[in-house]
Amino acid sequence: MGTTRMTVAQALVRFLDNQYVSFDGEEIKFVEGIFTIFGHGIAVGLGQALDQDPGGLKVFQGRNEQGMCHVATAFAKQNNRRRIIACASSIGPGAANMVTAAATATVNNIPLLLFPADTFATRQPDPVLQQLEQDSSLSLTTNDAFRPVCRYWDRIVRPEQLMTAMINAMRVLTDPAQTGAVCIAICQDTEGEAYDYPDYFFQKRVHRITRTSAAREEIEDIAAVVGSSKRPLIIVGGGVKYSEAGETVERFCEDFHIPFGETQAGKSACKSSNAWCLGGIGVTGTLAANKIAKQADAVIAIGTRLEDFTTGSKWQFQDPDVKMVTINNSRFHAYKMDAVKAVGDAKVTLEALSEILKERGYRSGYENEVAEAKQLWEEELVLLADCHYTGEDFEPLVKARDPRTIPEYVKMTGSTLTQTSVLCRLRELIDEDAILITAGGSLPSCLQRIWKTDTKDAYHAEYGYSCMGYEVAAALGVKLAEPEREVYAVIGDGSFQMLHSEIMTTMQERKKTNLLIFNNSGFGCINNLQMTNGVGSLATEFRYRDQNNEIKGDLIPLDLAKVAEGYGLKAYTARSIAEFETAIEDAKKQEVACLFDLKIIPKTMTDGYGSWWNIGIAEVTETEEGKKAAEEVFRAREAARQY
Repeated sequence: MGTTRMTVAQALVRFLDNQYVSFDGEEIKFVEGIFTIFGHGIAVGLGQALDQDPGGLKVFQGRNEQGMCHVATAFAKQNNRRRIIACASSIGPGAANMVTAAATATVNNIPLLLFPADTFATRQPDPVLQQLEQDSSLSLTTNDAFRPVCRYWDRIVRPEQLMTAMINAMRVLTDPAQTGAVCIAICQDTEGEAYDYPDYFFQKRVHRITRTSAAREEIEDIAAVVGSSKRPLIIVGGGVKYSEAGETVERFCEDFHIPFGETQAGKSACKSSNAWCLGGIGVTGTLAANKIAKQADAVIAIGTRLEDFTTGSKWQFQDPDVKMVTINNSRFHAYKMDAVKAVGDAKVTLEALSEILKERGYRSGYENEVAEAKQLWEEELVLLADCHYTGEDFEPLVKARDPRTIPEYVKMTGSTLTQTSVLCRLRELIDEDAILITAGGSLPSCLQRIWKTDTKDAYHAEYGYSCMGYEVAAALGVKLAEPEREVYAVIGDGSFQMLHSEIMTTMQERKKTNLLIFNNSGFGCINNLQMTNGVGSLATEFRYRDQNNEIKGDLIPLDLAKVAEGYGLKAYTARSIAEFETAIEDAKKQEVACLFDLKIIPKTMTDGYGSWWNIGIAEVTETEEGKKAAEEVFRAREAARQY
């Protein structure tokens, strides 16, 4: 048995460079490279190893640790979880910055490999710079904060621990049911410590991502439920996308006349033009999907976590005898809502279910209901696309208790743009294979309803954690994953202000992305939530502090095009659909990243469409609006399933 003497960091780099995955017979290199912001915790440990011999790994320079991790998460997501970029930080604040990104990856079941530096294993120079000290235990460090938001966590205090830690890291990262963030915290003195590593630790490893079919008995169980239903409905979740089961779902629906709705993660797994596609479902769903959902007597949830936006807080399915069926790689998710379950890969499990239903001659009892529901929604889309401000006939989609916001904004900007009209026009203007990116706020709500695509993986949403600040970084991650396709990120002005640091990395990597900032002077989504539930506009609009020491003064004008120009991007400002169209067409000719400052009139997003969201509302309030809102919440809770 041969050995090679090297540092822990050098061994880590060599190990990462030799990891591969195999899926459906295709073998690809798993680790693309390492994103890092060098601090004293890794500069001469991991940094030395990467400088000396990075092998085939690329080194990427981040600007904010959370931002660079979002780049890596988006890269892995767009690669259907079969390629990753690892992320490394110094100790203390650098490590803590990655915690939000770790939670985002774990909630969405996206592989994210993190290497935060840790304090000295020897404890001799304690407290070192940036060390968090707890008098209850000297073993606690900032990196313990990763434990609840990671699928696997380990701390390396001795060189030989690296081997079992990294084997377990790969186990989790390549597991379809358990993947998420993995944190391997390495003490900064241990990084540079030498050890005689066995050569077999560095051999090429191929991690097979296999398709595990559910047990035959479980498939028979769900076949019995579906086979006895007249009005079944499928929910297409992210598991359909990662299993590459979109065409299988479409054939299944066509064979048995079953309509399907989409979650944010599942959108673009199937074609929007499919006759059985109802679009998004639930709180941010379409009129068509939610209408059919209320009548469904069987709900077949495939590859979804069944979170509250998908199920309308368990209120969406109103048939008193409705049966829940789940197909999921994760036994945890499969058990949700007391479902009849089949634990396995979406594609092969659905194929097995299809065979049984064909043998039994099954077909749903739908007649014209699906087509009629889709037609109603198409008529609504026409209205949304034509929603423009004229100063007279415009009616905001969400009623405001403070009526001054809309005319005040129009006077300040001179804009006629509405959120829905811009999104509808954007869909018509960009290429069919262009990739759209969205995250927290009202934009994902509108897009799950409005956006259509027949191109696989052309819709990239982070809505499992609803992490504002994901979009700019994600645009770079997606572009790194698919450099030949145009990438458009739609971003609220609030989200843009939270985190746009990776603009600089985008410019450094010379990647052309398109950042569309919906500049409506506020956190519009939450402002709507306040005002429709009897709360005033409190700290959700971007206003100056007034003479009464309240944040209720004039709106603050933002010129985001100037910000973009400072970074070297091509910048556009649009106040009308005509200006927006001109900007998009010109941007297609550019080779540099582009930013669009779109002056969007507040409160012009979509709302409603037959769903409900359970919120924690005040039982005691002085406003009539608040009392009415509370009554509606309590009444809806009575109609929702309890588990």
